[in-house]
Amino acid sequence: MKNNPNTLKKGRFAALRGKKGASLLLCFCIAALLLPAIAYAAGEGATEPSSYFYKTIWSLLPPIIAIGLALITKEVYSSLFVGIVIGGLLYSNFSFEGTLTHVFNDGIVAVLADSYNVGILIFLVILGIMVVMMNKAGGSAAFGRWASSHIKTRAGAQLATIALGVLIFIDDYFNCLTVGSVMRPVSDSSKVSRAKLAYVIDATAAPICIIAPVSSWAAAVASYVEDGNGLYLFIRTIPFNFYAILTIVMMIFLAITGMDYGPMATHEKNAKEKGDIFSGMNDYANAAAENSNPNGKVIDLLLPIAVLIVSCIIGMIYSGGFFEGVNFVDAFSNSDASIGLMLGSSVALILTIIYFLIRRSIKFKDIAESIPEGFKSMVPAILILTFAWSLKAMTDSLGAKEFVEAVVNSSASSFQVFLPAIVFIIGVFLAFATGTSWGTFGILIPITLAVFPLDNPLGVICVSACMAGAVCGDHCSPISDTTIMASAGAQCNHVTHVSTQLPYAITVAGVSFLSYILAGFVPNALIVLPLGIGLMIATLVIIRKMNIWNS
Repeated sequence: MKNNPNTLKKGRFAALRGKKGASLLLCFCIAALLLPAIAYAAGEGATEPSSYFYKTIWSLLPPIIAIGLALITKEVYSSLFVGIVIGGLLYSNFSFEGTLTHVFNDGIVAVLADSYNVGILIFLVILGIMVVMMNKAGGSAAFGRWASSHIKTRAGAQLATIALGVLIFIDDYFNCLTVGSVMRPVSDSSKVSRAKLAYVIDATAAPICIIAPVSSWAAAVASYVEDGNGLYLFIRTIPFNFYAILTIVMMIFLAITGMDYGPMATHEKNAKEKGDIFSGMNDYANAAAENSNPNGKVIDLLLPIAVLIVSCIIGMIYSGGFFEGVNFVDAFSNSDASIGLMLGSSVALILTIIYFLIRRSIKFKDIAESIPEGFKSMVPAILILTFAWSLKAMTDSLGAKEFVEAVVNSSASSFQVFLPAIVFIIGVFLAFATGTSWGTFGILIPITLAVFPLDNPLGVICVSACMAGAVCGDHCSPISDTTIMASAGAQCNHVTHVSTQLPYAITVAGVSFLSYILAGFVPNALIVLPLGIGLMIATLVIIRKMNIWNS
């Protein structure tokens, strides 16, 4: 059938109208910002003004604009930067000179000159370098060969993939790429579909990193908290991170029972009964074989990771005064994440280089090449952190924390108990639309911390809800870098990965939402977490009884 020209014209008009709609919405946001400028234009010019917008509702405009633009453009870098500029305009009463000096001197330059932030960035760069070195050394390929000879069942292959994903909790990028390359031959020999492998890789990346105190994610979250209490807060949020914990519970349940539902069930059935692990959609049929060091051994993967973990833990308790007589628990709780992770990762990098040179796993030339490659791999994370820190500096200078705290304190306490569930949903929606959990952290965590003090249990739950929602939205989003890398790591069709993973993620999200409602009324992890786990298992059992699955 030929296409109707009128229909084509209508389609083009609808698309154009959609673009115009987004443009009009963006213009509306800009016009809303210019209205205060017209009112206060007469007082411009001072480089350090007394802002007309201090401790007013306008102080919330920078993060709101950042969120709005992120949802419209689905691009977090420019959205955060626009939010920063808006903060500078409001602080300077729309003075051109004042905006420039505040955005760059008091914002971007100031956060990059902060010793704590620099330590976090150094840790990220060193982590990127170590990831590249370990991949070049051939340890991943060696572990894959070892696993293939020891794992024979489908459940064993999935549990081994989960175990390796849990082991590599340092960084989600490292997790996706390493677990994928290691476990592909293992899962293929056990007739596990590539869609299921991609799901397990994705579900053991961000959800594991977000509950690991020694990780790039912990460092990023801790950096948003003042007075060096970020790591202590992060540790307190772990038992309330329901989405991450329940995702792990679900993966283990599915692996042991052999249960699957939704589109995933079809892919698993094709893999088990027909041996078609791609279900007819192999985007990597002509992919070149990966180069690996034939001399690589399993120890080349495990030892650097173990050294990095131990070194970072020692570095953190060192910063907490452990070697000056402070007990281990207090030293770890009071540690400085920036100093500890920076020193620990630096020592681990040196020891890893020495080990690889002694083992002759890679040449010195490859080690030197790993430095710029590792740095480049962490540029997106560094950029997001820098802009997020700068946006926080803008909102702080406008007195947003004081304004929000006053509004919340004057609100009814009955409303506050629902804030964890509300924050979770907002985090899911924002991360899904933007495809980044780190950008969601940068926008929501400073606002959440402005509502509650660190010693408030409900505040800890809200921060955890923000982190869980960000990971959930990132998990569901087809434009998420972690989701894309999980597809690449498993060499699975990306649309297939997203469509098969979405029902699982939504299931866990629903149970997590109910758990956060319970946590608002009973802010005790010893009570709510077991209830959440029980609810998760009961939900899966009900789905199984309803025969919405086949395998």
